[in-house]
Amino acid sequence: MSNDATLHPDRNLAMELVRATEAAAIRAVPFIGKGDKNSADGAAVDAMRAFLGTVNFEGLIVIGEGEKDNAPMLFNGELVGNGNGPKCDIAVDPIDGTSLTAAGRQNAVSVIAASDRGSMLDASAVFYMDKLVVGPEGRDVVDIRKPIAENIRALAKAKGKGVDEIVVAVLDRPRHEGLIAEIRAAGAGTRLLLDGDVAGGIHAARYGSRIDMCVGIGGSPEGIVTTCAVKGLGGIVQGILKPRDEQERERGLAAGLKFDYVYEVNEMVSSDNTFFVATGVTDGGLLEGVRRKGPVIFTHSMVIRGKTGTIRHVNAEYQADRWL
Repeated sequence: MSNDATLHPDRNLAMELVRATEAAAIRAVPFIGKGDKNSADGAAVDAMRAFLGTVNFEGLIVIGEGEKDNAPMLFNGELVGNGNGPKCDIAVDPIDGTSLTAAGRQNAVSVIAASDRGSMLDASAVFYMDKLVVGPEGRDVVDIRKPIAENIRALAKAKGKGVDEIVVAVLDRPRHEGLIAEIRAAGAGTRLLLDGDVAGGIHAARYGSRIDMCVGIGGSPEGIVTTCAVKGLGGIVQGILKPRDEQERERGLAAGLKFDYVYEVNEMVSSDNTFFVATGVTDGGLLEGVRRKGPVIFTHSMVIRGKTGTIRHVNAEYQADRWL
C-alpha cells in the first residue's frame, strides 16, 4: 500500500460515517415495534446508501447484510462514496437487530466499520461464525479451542474476580442450550442476547463493562464488524466459520475460506487503521436510541478508532421537520 496518507481513512472519515448511521437509525424509528423487520431494514438501507454517496471516499462493501433472509441490503461488492479520497473496505449493518426493532426491544443499532482497502476478510460465502470476544485481560489467556469452563476460570483469574462474578453474553438460541448449561455449570452467569451480538462483543471488550466475555455462533458479518471495534479496545476476537450445509462449505472453499480453523484478529482485519461507528436505534446498554422531543430528533452514536484506541460519543440534534 502507498505511504501517501491521503490514501488511508483518517479521523475525518469517521465523523462523516456517523452521518450515515444516524440517518439509518432515524429512518428506522417509524418501524419500531410495528412487527415488520424488512420495512425497517429497507428504510435504514436507503438512508445509509444515500448518505454514504456524499462521503469523500471510495468504499468497497466487503461485508453487507441481508443475504441470510432476502432482506433489503447494501450488497457485497457495491462501491459507495463519491469516489474521491481514500479507498476503504466497508462492513455495514444498517440495523444490527432488525427483529429487536420490529418487536420494540432494546439494543438495536446501526453500524458501519471501515479499514484500509484489502484488509477485511470477506467471509460472506459463509453466514455463521462461532466467536469468542474478550477485553485486553484475556489476551494470551483464553482460547476458543478450550472448553468454555476452562476459559471462564482463566479469565476470572486474569481479571482478579471470582468465577461466580464472571458474566458471559450469548445469543439466546436453541443451538446454544448446551453452551449456556456449561457456562452456568462452571459457576458463571449468563447475559442472554435476543439479537445483535455486535453490542455484546463490544461490551465484552470494554474496560469496566458488566459483561466479561461474549461467545457463541452468530453472523460472520457481525464478527468482522466486531473485530474492527475490538481492535480499538485492545481486546481479542477469535472466529471459526460454521457452514450450514455442504453447499455452503463448498462455496466457502471456492472463496478461499478455511474451515476447522481459528481466525485470529489480524486475519479477520489485517489493518490497525480501523473505524467502528454505531448509532442507537432503540435504547440499550451500549447506546441510547433515537428520541424525538417536540421539533428535535436526538441521536447517540459511538466512534472507535483502531489506530489510537479512542472512543468518542457523539450526540446530535436534528430538526424533525426536515426528516418528515
